[in-house]
Amino acid sequence: MKIKFAIFALTGLTLASCGKKQGMPTGDNKHVVETLTAQQAEITTSYPATIRSRQDVNVVAKVSGHIMKVCVNEGQEVKAGQALFLIDPTLYKAATEAAEAGVKMAEASVETQRLNVENKEMLHAKGIISDFDLRAAKNQLATLEAQLASAKAQLTNAKDQLEFCTITSPTDGVVGQINFRQGTLASPSLPKPLTVVSDLREMYVYFSMAEKQVLNLGGQKAALASFPEVALRMSNGKTYSETGKVAAISGVIDANTGSLQVRADFKNPERLLRSGGTGIIEVPTREEAAVMVPQIAVISVQEKKFVYTLGEDNKVKYTEIKVLSQNDGQNYIVTEGVKLGDRIVVEGVTRLKDGMEITPITAEERKAIEEKSQQHMAEKKLPGQE
Repeated sequence: MKIKFAIFALTGLTLASCGKKQGMPTGDNKHVVETLTAQQAEITTSYPATIRSRQDVNVVAKVSGHIMKVCVNEGQEVKAGQALFLIDPTLYKAATEAAEAGVKMAEASVETQRLNVENKEMLHAKGIISDFDLRAAKNQLATLEAQLASAKAQLTNAKDQLEFCTITSPTDGVVGQINFRQGTLASPSLPKPLTVVSDLREMYVYFSMAEKQVLNLGGQKAALASFPEVALRMSNGKTYSETGKVAAISGVIDANTGSLQVRADFKNPERLLRSGGTGIIEVPTREEAAVMVPQIAVISVQEKKFVYTLGEDNKVKYTEIKVLSQNDGQNYIVTEGVKLGDRIVVEGVTRLKDGMEITPITAEERKAIEEKSQQHMAEKKLPGQE
């Protein structure tokens, strides 16, 4: 997790001498001291993220047959219903024609039997044939009608299979890798899809947050309601033009990492984001009373950082502090070691030792001393000397 911040000073730690060299006369025991006051900081927490399309649809063959034609290229934008692959339809056309013939034969048999039933009804009314003969004729008609219904169902199935020979896009999107080319025997049992069509109109960006962080936001429901809009830094280091909205937080904690998966939704009108990409999600939060120290006041020893705090007796104390990992190049946000109201030395810290007594002065007093020194040196110059 990386953290950066933009600072908006409430009562700034300003140093009049920051842009100048810290040169002080040897033996000068005066050091600029500042009192830590509340600062307002906008802290941005960063999380590694993976990018997925709103839906990645596997395109598979519903019938078996050799691929006659691949109708699209990889990366091509397609519309729902657009042809992607053509499978050899020869066998399915024959099956459709046979099914159509079967329907016609069944329709003829039904029509003939209906005439027979009408004739039987006339004879039955005159008492020429028995009830059994009439009922047998009607039963035969019902059988033939059922056979007609079966023939029609077979025709519908044959037409569907013939239609499946043209494999179309299930959604608007972009064609992924084409795994099988012309001449390949396609079938529903292939180990991989023919291709994948990704709907890129809206992208889902997934990142993980520690359980503790979600709890600190008030839990899942409260976190969803309070989440600000988030930014996406793409793999090339540039910030994506659209902001995203956190739309979902997983209800299951990963037992291995102790984290929950969070999803932020981003519009993708220019189709710049692609499924499978990576980036960094940046979540901004505002700290209203941050403890901040200027970097000029900090001594770094290996991975530790120290400042000199000043006691009531004007003696300095070598104090370890903990800071947020990322900074603006001029200040650190302190998380441990010092607090608001503490006084720290912000000038000439490399010449100090733990327990040394100093004379504290303000930045304005230091500036006045330097101006006076420069004026004194100018007055000592010989006539004509620049």
